[in-house]
Amino acid sequence: MIHEMKQAKNAAGLFAGWQETMVWSCLQGVMGRVYGDDGEEPVSAMALLGDFCFFAGKPHRELVLEAPGLEGRDFLIMTPRDQGWAKLIEDCHGTGVQRSVRYAIKKEPEVFSGGAVLQRLQTITEHLEKGYTLKMMDEALFRYCRGISWCRDWVSQYDDFDMYRRLGLGVVILKDGEPVSGASSYCGYSGGIEVEIDTREDYRRKGLAAICGAKLILECVKKGWYPSWDAQNLASLVLAEK
Repeated sequence: MIHEMKQAKNAAGLFAGWQETMVWSCLQGVMGRVYGDDGEEPVSAMALLGDFCFFAGKPHRELVLEAPGLEGRDFLIMTPRDQGWAKLIEDCHGTGVQRSVRYAIKKEPEVFSGGAVLQRLQTITEHLEKGYTLKMMDEALFRYCRGISWCRDWVSQYDDFDMYRRLGLGVVILKDGEPVSGASSYCGYSGGIEVEIDTREDYRRKGLAAICGAKLILECVKKGWYPSWDAQNLASLVLAEK
């Protein structure tokens, strides 16, 4: 039997050492949910937040197949803690599974404390060409982005703007009043956010994502938050490293 854990921290030992902010969000009870084979002392657990779930502890077939929150989804990124979980996921879902590689970037809070680094980020934000506007995510933009498929993930994990204002942060570049690029928090945790960044297809390769990313990092520094930024592909990795 699978249990939603009312005290998510009870599963913390199974996820110990996993430098993944979405797992932290779940364990801290900030966002997401944690399920386990036992509600108090699990030996198998899954942290679920948005399109991502993370498996830790002893591989558990029922957790992979039937955990609440998995039903009705067309797409889910399942991240195994080890090869035991990876094999179980493939055994359970067969041809419905496609392996892919994401790039985890080392968490280094101290790198944003130097004046030279902050100045370099500020310089990037000043490269915005005439005709574009850079704005912080406000309530009107929040509501507008929820209705646009390509940028919905900037705000999709937040129930409303009040929740976003407390736990999230974002910047958007507008062209003729329309969002064309942005960087926002996919989720938040105690002390930071996970960066979600994208540009509308017809505005890519213009440096807009770099401007948004730099601005978001600067705003995080002002709030004392860490901007965690893992990458789903090599192009995103290059942008994050820049």
